[in-house]
Amino acid sequence: MRRREFLAAGAALVLAPRLRAAEVDYPEVVPGVRLVFPRDHGAHPAFRTEWWYVTGWLATAGRAPLGFQVTFFRSRTPWKTDNPSDFTPRQVLFAHAALSDPAYGRLRHAERAAREALGLAGASEATTDVWIDDWRLALEGDTYRASVATSELALELACTAHAPPLLEGEDGYSRKGPRPGEASYYYSRTQLAVRGAIERGRGKEAVTGIAWLDHEWSSHYLAKEASGWDWCGINLKDGGALMAFRIRRKERGVYYAGGTLAAASGAATKFGPGEVAFAPLRTWRSPRTGTEYPVAMRVAAGNESWDLEPLMDDQELDARLGTGTIYWEGAVRALREGREVGRGYLELTGYWKPLEM
Repeated sequence: MRRREFLAAGAALVLAPRLRAAEVDYPEVVPGVRLVFPRDHGAHPAFRTEWWYVTGWLATAGRAPLGFQVTFFRSRTPWKTDNPSDFTPRQVLFAHAALSDPAYGRLRHAERAAREALGLAGASEATTDVWIDDWRLALEGDTYRASVATSELALELACTAHAPPLLEGEDGYSRKGPRPGEASYYYSRTQLAVRGAIERGRGKEAVTGIAWLDHEWSSHYLAKEASGWDWCGINLKDGGALMAFRIRRKERGVYYAGGTLAAASGAATKFGPGEVAFAPLRTWRSPRTGTEYPVAMRVAAGNESWDLEPLMDDQELDARLGTGTIYWEGAVRALREGREVGRGYLELTGYWKPLEM
């Protein structure tokens, strides 16, 4: 614990003037770069920000529905240094884990953070293998293995892909605004079959389910005019998948939007800013922060639309100790004409205060 806290703390070390000889020139995200696997399953440490995001639905033996999230973030610090020490903060890693349990009434949540040093935290460049202490997300063959354990929450999940990566945007180049550089490299793994076990204070429980993984990296993700984003990733019951997002302006309105609707066959339709819309259907106000979130949404892409209804309203995540923000991210059902046609996750950022990346 002391070694981990020493590595994770160190804000004074990160800010020390002697380490700030010059600022890093982060590489730009540009179109036309071909993503190559398994290499691009791994880390891209030259870029400023990167994340591996697994969200999904679980069912216990009693068929009680649960939502889960396991996320690892990598951030390259902005200062150049010639200091060869392993303690020099070149890369910082954060991790979140959460369980949406209607019987509990709000999220069970845990997080960790550490500098990449001495093998206690790291991210492989060869394939997905990212860890902080004993928390880990690793790709073995076609299966992502997520392992998270705290005194109140533990997840041991195997999430198996049966289809190749879904390249978002233009062959993995996903625009987040009209300016050059306002983009990310982005792909999704949809319809992941989940098996494993959880612990939530009542012993180990076997679970099965379905999940979604996003892997995204960028250097300039969010424009200065933007306050945050709304995003959804939905596994459709017919074997297809829907990803949609909008980036909201600070002065109201939409800064940018996009999405993908994939068929079970793998054929994908891509949508631009004028073809994606999010319309709130119902809001919920957090009793802890007073923040109001549109937890039920109608999402339109092209000529089709889906109503997203949350598994439970209170899925607010306080991540101020890690990524420095509070947001809402939770399990949702996708409905058409009142009938469930899919399940996935909805993410709502920038409602507590404008998001800073």
